[in-house]
Amino acid sequence: MIKQFILFLVVLTGSSYAQSVYKEVAKINDSTDYYLEIGLFNKEEKKSVSKALFFTEKAIALAKKSGQKSKLGAGYLQLANVYYDVDKNELSIDNYIRAINVFDKKNPTANLALAYYGLGKCYLKKNKIAVAEIYFEKASTLYETLNFSEAIELINLQKGIINKEKKQYVIAITILQSVIENLADDSFITTKIEAYYQLGEIEMAQENYEKAINYYLLAHQTNAANKTDFSITKRILKQLSVAYEKTKNTNQSLVFLKKYTQLSDSIHTHLYSNASENMIDKIQFDEQLKKIEQLDKEKQSQQKTLRFSKLIFVLSIALISILSLLSFSLYKNNKIRNTSNKLLEEKNKELTFEKEKAEQASKARAEFLSTVSHELRTPLNAINGITYLLLQEKPKASQLNYLKSLEFSGSYLLHFINDILEINRLESDKIQVETINFNLKELIENITISFKEFIHENNTQCHLQIDSNISEYLKGDPTKLSQIVINLLNNAIKFSKNGVVWFTIKNLHEDQNHIKLHFEIKDNGIGIPLDKQKTIFDSFSQGSVEINRTYGGTGLGLSIVKKILELMDSTIHLTSESGNGSTFSFELLFEKGQKSEVIIAPKASIADGNKKIVLLVEDNKINQMITQKMLEKKGISCVILDSGEEAIENTRTQQYDLILMDVHLPGISGTEATSAIRTFDSKTPIIALTAISLNENKETLLSFGMNEVITKPFEPDYFYDVILSYLATNE
Repeated sequence: MIKQFILFLVVLTGSSYAQSVYKEVAKINDSTDYYLEIGLFNKEEKKSVSKALFFTEKAIALAKKSGQKSKLGAGYLQLANVYYDVDKNELSIDNYIRAINVFDKKNPTANLALAYYGLGKCYLKKNKIAVAEIYFEKASTLYETLNFSEAIELINLQKGIINKEKKQYVIAITILQSVIENLADDSFITTKIEAYYQLGEIEMAQENYEKAINYYLLAHQTNAANKTDFSITKRILKQLSVAYEKTKNTNQSLVFLKKYTQLSDSIHTHLYSNASENMIDKIQFDEQLKKIEQLDKEKQSQQKTLRFSKLIFVLSIALISILSLLSFSLYKNNKIRNTSNKLLEEKNKELTFEKEKAEQASKARAEFLSTVSHELRTPLNAINGITYLLLQEKPKASQLNYLKSLEFSGSYLLHFINDILEINRLESDKIQVETINFNLKELIENITISFKEFIHENNTQCHLQIDSNISEYLKGDPTKLSQIVINLLNNAIKFSKNGVVWFTIKNLHEDQNHIKLHFEIKDNGIGIPLDKQKTIFDSFSQGSVEINRTYGGTGLGLSIVKKILELMDSTIHLTSESGNGSTFSFELLFEKGQKSEVIIAPKASIADGNKKIVLLVEDNKINQMITQKMLEKKGISCVILDSGEEAIENTRTQQYDLILMDVHLPGISGTEATSAIRTFDSKTPIIALTAISLNENKETLLSFGMNEVITKPFEPDYFYDVILSYLATNE
């Protein structure tokens, strides 16, 4: 803390005393500290702007390389101060802001305060007083926290200057006199000089020239020992000359004017000898270089034009010759072409008609499957819901087997319906491939673990091998990759009872930003006959009726895999022989990702539902009964309404902890009711209940003001997780 404060004194006040103290206290721990020290020395002692910038930039580069945030902030701060001294205000602002962004704002330091203070001075110089006041106030707060009472007086000096600019002279005089009285330390001599000078400026503005002279003389006398700060010395000498001239004291005015002129000439000579010549040479060199580049470009352009003209001439002659021959040939073939065109027009009409018929048939098929799938979900929700409720009520042993069979059949039918919807969605061109960050190894391991029970039931050995040199984090679409792997693994395990399954991921090619992976799922199961391999990826195809009866399944898994891979610009490859197993493989290109921290929210407990009231808007009586029973099992009260109109009127006067809104209601729909409720209630969570179809998607439903979507038939555990999480959040 002491080191930071002394560095603050050096940069801010320019005091030679403070510099000497800093050199005694500071310990150069590494090359970053060394270059900062050399840069500061060239800024304060040598007055060499170019060297100060050079060494400070080196310190910044080393701090970036070694990850030293505090020293990187100190480098930006020093660079900003150098630019401020040479009136590069915009560059100074840019580097002050960089310093502030690097410093740790949770642990306030003198350097952070100094950066705010410097920003305030820059904006004051731009005459943006309101902005300057904001940053001075931030600096003042930090100095009070750090108990730097003298540093606070620096802020007060700026506040006095701001009030002077606002012509609030009484307030400004009070503040500036307070600064002079409170600064007893010689380390802040420059601040005291500036305060005297500003008091003189105020008196000059009010035409109190004698008082102004007194303040200027106090500033001059206080500054007599300061041999380095030429800027403030020049200002004092100039204003003394002007003030004496205002009082008709010509002799004294000339004395100070002469001193001002001598100092200005001295500074000009010094600056010219050290920097101006190099700067002029650099400007001249840059101008010559630009002229040479321009001449070179003009020369190249002329050469291109000449070559192009020659090429055009040759091509023109060739074109004229070709056109002559073509004209003769076209004349002969004109009659033949007319006849051919008529035939083509007729064929085109036939093709267009057939294309429209095919499109209509495909659309009708998709709409039919979507409608059937959608309509099946509502009764299926009743079947699954009632089955779940009966299983929760401790049925007799004789009833348990029937209920378990019913539960399995409901799950199987739901999986079949979901596959139909997925096929329709993939064929509708409404699917987009995402590019998000994910952990490949974690994703594959989770999928493998999810098959643990299925592997045990089939007595199958499953081996997973992932190349160790594959980047753990990738960018791609983990959801679609999961769909592909799950379908292929499911088939491999299902058709390899008492057998072995190998799942291998290899690194094919890798560069700085991308990696290409080879996925292979191999089994030693029943295999696929050669004559069936061409149709195995068609929808509802399983090779034979016997296979379907023996192993079950919908015949949609491989069709889904093929269509997803086509969306991801890849192809599924099959190698198989009847009785000797099958090998499915594909390749995908991923961007390299990076590790991201994922915060997993704690799962809401069952007790979270106690004393909560939920509004259920549902027109189906069976679904009303099922949903109400499921809520009551968690101690949640339920109010039921049949229509969207009733829901709107009821929620105007009644308050609920959560609303469950069916999307398809008689009269106005659930989405329209939600939009109306959101006009007067934006806080109550609204969750959509829908047997989602091909034309519906989660994003569309959320756009009406709904917070979440639960698809019918819903899984009880997922239903409870969503409901309880929103009830806990609302609480």
